[in-house]
Amino acid sequence: MSGQDWLDKDFYAVLGVSKDAAAQEIKKAYRPQARKYPPDHHPDDAKAEERFKEIGEAYSVLNDPEQREQYDAIRAMGSGGARFSAGQGGPGGAGFEDVFSSMFGGGGHPGARPAPGGGGANPDIDDLLKMFGGQGGGFGGGGPAGFSPNRTPAKGSDTSARTRISFRDAALGTDLRLNVDGRTVTARIPAGVHDGQKIRLRGKGRPGPGGAPAGDLLLALDVEEHPVWSADGKNLRITVPIAFDEAVLGTTLSVPLLDGGTVSVKVPPGTPSGRTLRVRGKGLVTKKSTGDLHVTVQVAVPTHVEGAAKQAVEDLRTALAEEDPRAGLAEAAAR
Repeated sequence: MSGQDWLDKDFYAVLGVSKDAAAQEIKKAYRPQARKYPPDHHPDDAKAEERFKEIGEAYSVLNDPEQREQYDAIRAMGSGGARFSAGQGGPGGAGFEDVFSSMFGGGGHPGARPAPGGGGANPDIDDLLKMFGGQGGGFGGGGPAGFSPNRTPAKGSDTSARTRISFRDAALGTDLRLNVDGRTVTARIPAGVHDGQKIRLRGKGRPGPGGAPAGDLLLALDVEEHPVWSADGKNLRITVPIAFDEAVLGTTLSVPLLDGGTVSVKVPPGTPSGRTLRVRGKGLVTKKSTGDLHVTVQVAVPTHVEGAAKQAVEDLRTALAEEDPRAGLAEAAAR
């Protein structure tokens, strides 16, 4: 995103927060709006899609401390803050025009040479740019007075975007095709990313001038929730129902894996509902490490029993009449 884009857009107004809003307040303002305008909830609604992009763009800048600081500085300059001034005397007080006058024949400076092309005090801006490498490259070493006429043009500017991906794509990694600033960009999402994470994609930003390298793309990710799976850092979590007799007598479960396989998990006899069993090395696989799979068992209670099944439960109640699952509860509650 260019400085001009930031100058033209009030991201604080987009999110409806003040300029001194804390990071938590910005996040709180963003979430309900992001849930309200996702494109998949408003198909063929161009206004909703544009609003979703504006909200994501504003949040990606204001939620990043470094980008927010730069944004505030650019907005301050654009609203009448820092300016180059001409003709302010005193040591170090020369303005922008005075600097170039002294260099290119601006009068009043002993020994000043005429500007290129037979000039007066105001050389043509195109001539100045050519002296700085032809692309407005600025100052650099290797030439007279610190100029570098053959300097390589600066790389393109960085830009930012936001996208939604499925839980499975976030966990396993995927390739995405994104529309960024009117360009189609292919982005590789590494395995193990999480909701709200930002990844920097080198060379996927705006193209550089004169064939210079492109800038970077800072991509923020919104990861959708999954009905079965959840992630806890590099670990995967899943809840598996078990029958009452399986919890009492023990069993071996066949638990699905995110990549499509299965793993056998032993449930010891007398396992209570809500207990979590760990399977090492079956969590998220990233370049740095591999997590574990956490399997939480939940005892499924039948909603309707009759006949022999009902009689068996009643016999069990009789056999366990001396067992009190709430023993000690009242005393503990009174402490």
